Amino acid sequence: MSTKTSETSAGDRLVRIGAVLFGIGAIGTLATVIPLFTGADPLPTAAYLISMLMGVGFAVALVGLLAQARSARSAE
Repeated sequence: MSTKTSETSAGDRLVRIGAVLFGIGAIGTLATVIPLFTGADPLPTAAYLISMLMGVGFAVALVGLLAQARSARSAE
């Protein structure tokens, strides 16, 4: 029974980590788009790579949700 609890908490952790990564990616996206609209010099490539964390965070959160659903289904 302790394994079901650890699986559920692992899914919760993945969702939280995914949300944090998504938030960092969203801030990175805003930071890279604003200079394009204001006519300023574009940011370096690293800033664009940080904005890719938005998709990575979404994928990690989705994996966490699937893990939660699988553990809930096996508990039935």
